[in-house]
Amino acid sequence: MSEQLPALPVTFRPGRTRAVLLTAAAAIFVVITAVALMLEKLSPGERLSFVLTAALMSGVLAMLARVKVVCDESGVTVVNIATRRRLDWAEILQVNLRPGDPWVFLNLSDGTSLPALGIQPGIAKQHAIADARALRALAEARSIREPGKHEG
Repeated sequence: MSEQLPALPVTFRPGRTRAVLLTAAAAIFVVITAVALMLEKLSPGERLSFVLTAALMSGVLAMLARVKVVCDESGVTVVNIATRRRLDWAEILQVNLRPGDPWVFLNLSDGTSLPALGIQPGIAKQHAIADARALRALAEARSIREPGKHEG
């Protein structure tokens, strides 16, 4: 592998998707709040319900935008929509991004698979592929293999 490993710490996140989601969240909040304030026939309670609905919708979009994968010397932190999980490098056996996958999947040493939504090919497919390759290279370089043990 002639590719150089990224310097640690490194954060992988879907930048364009994040920008779209946060822009949409702000626009939705502003538009719905403006409509609530401009409609003269609404009671204060109805106005408040408009603003709270706008805040809820914007909050959901902000939660969707928080996804990321953070790599440092000791391991990887996967931040998905509502969860955060810390992994040691040795726990990651394989990094997968197959054609048609919505995001990267990490095959773990406990036999489970963890989705890593911070690397997703939605808007920026080539960027996601490059990020997945970089994460795979980091995982392979940093996983602790016992000398003398061979897989297969």
